[in-house]
Parts: sequence; structure tokens; C-alpha cells
Amino acid sequence: MKVLLVGNGGREHALARALVRTSNAEHPVQLAVQAGNPGLETLGDSFAFTATEPDEVLALAKAHGVELVVVGPEAPLVAGVADALIAAGIPCFGPTSDAARLEASKSFAKDVMAEAGVATARSFTCRNMNEVDAALEELGAPHVVKDDALAAGKGVVVTHNVEEARAHAKACLEREDGAVVIEDYLDGPEVSLFCLCDGTSVVPLVPAQDFKRAGDANSGPNTGGMGAYSPLPWLDEGVVEEVVRSVAQPTVNAMAKRNTPFVGLLYCGLAMTSRGIRVVEFNVRFGDPETQVVLERLDSPLVELLHAAATGILDQAPAPQWSTDAAVTVVMASGGYPGPSDTGHEITGIDKAEAIPGIHVIQAGTSRKTISPEDALVPAGSGPEAKEVLVNSGGRVLNVVGRAATVQAARALAYEGVKQISFDGEHHRSDIATWPAELDLSVGSDLKN
Repeated sequence: MKVLLVGNGGREHALARALVRTSNAEHPVQLAVQAGNPGLETLGDSFAFTATEPDEVLALAKAHGVELVVVGPEAPLVAGVADALIAAGIPCFGPTSDAARLEASKSFAKDVMAEAGVATARSFTCRNMNEVDAALEELGAPHVVKDDALAAGKGVVVTHNVEEARAHAKACLEREDGAVVIEDYLDGPEVSLFCLCDGTSVVPLVPAQDFKRAGDANSGPNTGGMGAYSPLPWLDEGVVEEVVRSVAQPTVNAMAKRNTPFVGLLYCGLAMTSRGIRVVEFNVRFGDPETQVVLERLDSPLVELLHAAATGILDQAPAPQWSTDAAVTVVMASGGYPGPSDTGHEITGIDKAEAIPGIHVIQAGTSRKTISPEDALVPAGSGPEAKEVLVNSGGRVLNVVGRAATVQAARALAYEGVKQISFDGEHHRSDIATWPAELDLSVGSDLKN
């Protein structure tokens, strides 16, 4: 099957790897990818195009006889890429722009959840500072302040400091048509559950947990995610089925009733609170970096599942098959991230890391750069020639993935891989796949230091 993958970040590199790795004689994959990620480009034919321009994506798909388009990031979905493809009769794994509002507008998502009877945090949508102040006072601390619009996973502030909460709210409101959602704090550990949807049916994948804060022990600002792991040995076996029953299926049903059927990936961000399961937020695409660990555990053809969802026959597709192995990914980030990042530094050691069995490296924010002899990190006597090297070009640069029989062993592998890789300014969390100290868990002891 000819597949076009839109997007060129770490999530898309992981998707491409899974599409190729799980393909077989019955479900072959011929992959076309978006240029701009050196790791991703090794897995298919690469093409330069603007992901948020529906006409460009459609023209490329038509020119190459693409049979399925998989859209990775949220921005192209909001821009209407899926709409253009569907109108042209090309199957697309990803929702229309109307359905993508589940992520594009948190207030819209809250309305849908209310219609569907999905449990979530009490919230207020505010459009001026008077409303912000009233909501902060009503809900109390800790204050949860979310940009209503897309923010690449970094639009949320959780704080006990009311002035910090007000400052973030003010920044959100200063955007054109700016709005901010202020909601109750949800206690308990968070879980990410991806669900494949075809507008009617829902098929869950395996759960994962990511680590949002920049620093160890969940300190520092929110990021796009600093690491993740799967499975979650501490999670009750019935949680996945309960989430499908009480969250994902009612949401898909509600979207269908609105005449905006949801096709694609419904990312359920969940809090396991003392009062039960609560939805933190919805996303409408694979999460990053959870994709890196979830899809590493998939043993059946990914392309079959995505095509079935895109064509409305998900109920006819075989259930996904999963490895009992665990996977852990650690994000290696640029200096300054999640603020302005220090980029352009040579990356070394990826080959050494991937030479260790059970380790692979997903590239997220990398590019190729030709450097002069005086800047090149070359051995003495190797000659004066200029050298093309891999450099960091984004905030989150690499995802080092370890796979082993247990979470503990996979974690050890991931960090062994991290040790092999270096670039100036690099930083990472040292506690991925462990628990914050404040969480007193009675199970899952292998996750603790």
C-alpha cells in the first residue's frame, strides 16, 4: 500500500518506523514522507511540501497514487488537510477540521464532553481578565490555566501562585480571538490512551504515561513531553475497557450526532483521580512521545488498522496484537528548552547507542549541516575537508527508546543509550518511568528507584 505520512517530527519518525517494521507480505507498505527529518527520510521517499497547505498535500497524494494519507501533527488537521483528501476520495487517517476542534478548542471539547456525559474537570472559559479573576477565586488553588487554542502541548500552567496564573491567562487573552480555560485541578497520576476511530467504532491501543515537566520530580515548566513508558503495571486491567465505555465511545457518538464524525486517533488524556477517571484533555493525533513506546509494542500491521479506520471498516479489522515487552523513551532536549533553544550543535553517538541490542533512536529536532574544518569534531589527521554532520535544530531533539522484558530493564537500556549520545547544551530527565515522590503507590514497585 502506498502511504503518505504528513509531518516530520519525532512522532512521525516513530509512526514511519512502526509502519515499516510491522509490514508484511500481506500488508506491504511503500512509504512517502515529508522531508526535513534525516532519520525519517531513511524510511521512505521524501518530498518537500507544506503540511498545512491542503492543496499541496492533495496534489502530492494524487501525483504518486497514494492509497492512504496519515496525518501526524494537529496543525494540518485543523487547516483542513483531511477535508481536502476526503473530498477527493483519498482515504485519510485523521479528522476533518470540524472534528479536529476537539483539540483546537478546549472549550469546544468541554461542550462535547458535557453532551456525551464524559467526566472531566469543572471549568470556565474566560475572554477577559475580570472573568479570569472570578474563575480563579471560584475554583481556588492549585490553579489550572489552559490556552483555549493549540499550543503544542505547552499551553498549560498549573500553579499555586495566583499571579503566575493571571500572567499566563493574560498572555492567552492577548492573542487574536484569545480565550483561556480555567479548571479544577485533577489529582492522581495521568494516563494516555490512544483510540483508533472510524466515525462509529473505537479500538483502543495500550496505555502509556508521559512526563510533561522539564525537570526531575515533575519540576519546571510544562513541555511537549520529556519521556514515556508502556505498559503501566500499576494500572488496573479494566481501565482501558472503562475508558472506551465511558469516554471514547460516548465522545465518538456525540461527534456523530453533530454531523462531524470523528475519524482518526482520539488521544484521551486521563487523570486517575480519587473520585474516578477524569478526562484532562483530548488530542486528535498520536501523542509525542507516547507514540514512541506504544507503537514499539505493536506486533500486528499498523497500516491495516489505520486504513480500516480511514475507510470506516474498523469493526472488520483484526484486533491489534501486542508484545509483552516494555518500552521506555527518554527525550534528549536542546539547551534552553522549553524556552528558546540553543541549536546547531553536532550530535555524536547515535550509532553507538543503536549498536546496543534493544535500543533505537527516534529523531525529532535534527538536521544536516556542513561545517568547516575548524568547527568539525574530526579525529586528528583526518584531513581538512568540510564535513556534513547531524545537528540539533529543535527543542526536543532525540527520543532514545529501550525495549526489554520489563519496565525496569527497558528503562536501563534507554538511559544506557542516552549515555552514548552527546551534543552541546543537551539536557534530559533522569527519572523517566519512575514515580514522583509524592505518589505513594502500593503496586508497581519495579517502577521505583
